[in-house]
Amino acid sequence: MSDAEDQPVTDAPSPLRGGIATGVGSWPGTDAREAATTILGELPDLPHLVELPGRGVGADMIGRMSALLVDMRFDTTTRGYRLAPRPGAVSRRARDLLRGDLDALEEAWETTGSAGSGRPIKVQAAGPLTLAAQVELPSGHLAITDPGALRDLSESLAEGVANHVAEVRRRLGADIVLQLDEPSLTAVLDGSLRGVSLLDSVPAIPEPEALAILDAMIASQSAPVLVHSCAEPPALAFLRGSAAAAIGFDVATIGTRDLDSIGELLDSGKQLALGLTPTTAPATPPTWRDIAEPGVRLIDRLGFSRPTLATRILVTPACGLAPTPLAWSRKALTLTTEVARAYAEDPDSLTFEPA
Repeated sequence: MSDAEDQPVTDAPSPLRGGIATGVGSWPGTDAREAATTILGELPDLPHLVELPGRGVGADMIGRMSALLVDMRFDTTTRGYRLAPRPGAVSRRARDLLRGDLDALEEAWETTGSAGSGRPIKVQAAGPLTLAAQVELPSGHLAITDPGALRDLSESLAEGVANHVAEVRRRLGADIVLQLDEPSLTAVLDGSLRGVSLLDSVPAIPEPEALAILDAMIASQSAPVLVHSCAEPPALAFLRGSAAAAIGFDVATIGTRDLDSIGELLDSGKQLALGLTPTTAPATPPTWRDIAEPGVRLIDRLGFSRPTLATRILVTPACGLAPTPLAWSRKALTLTTEVARAYAEDPDSLTFEPA
């Protein structure tokens, strides 16, 4: 980009660093202004553009992408979304909702004193593999089953997301972190993705091909990229080979089988965004220490020094908070921020009863 206003702020700390808290993306309710103000207040180090899927068609993770795609758009089916030959109500609604979300964020950015502060912001988009795994072609098959459609959809998404990142940067004058959500990644790689009917099989995509698609998307962006997956299990070994700067996952979805992959992710230089705070309120109200413990034990078990928590670990809720009551959503962000602060300030002092 040649325009000075399109250049990111450079005098602030890296926007994608350890010892900070952020959200995954979605939030309960339908009020964009209230949500933006809440997120900016609860997440001081890395707030995000809120997603409000409770508003219906065009507001969920997949439908929202119809507002970003270049020269492509969606219509609805009884099963979800499909590519449409011309702009329609779905695309218009998605664009209107996203424009309203950006206006609400920009207003809250000004009123909270964030403008000119060097504060970064995170935006989210569906990753190319998940998008193609969830959107149908006009023929009724999933886009991911057609190599040409997969390529075209990925290229359109990459261009549209790059434009989106540039717009948010211009509006806010802030550094941007881009999160690509890939909840369907594991199913795409292992061949367990369901087609649109029982007779419609979806073969696994070979890892080299999937990696080329994901990395092309990452390479086209002007912001550091965090790839997040709530899949169980997350495809950690695959993601280690990607160009992403950070990998996010729900800690509750990993097991002993994943420890080597997590250690290799850290050895490769990537940041980890650990989903530690539950999206459902536990029967016994947890303290920040309860939330912090699994992350500390993970780093200890892997043999990394405690300062790794301060330099390489971001803290997040386990996944998006849209299905969660507002009271717990607020509490979840408070706990997430308290855990990140404890990791950043004195991780060596964190002690727990023997497991």
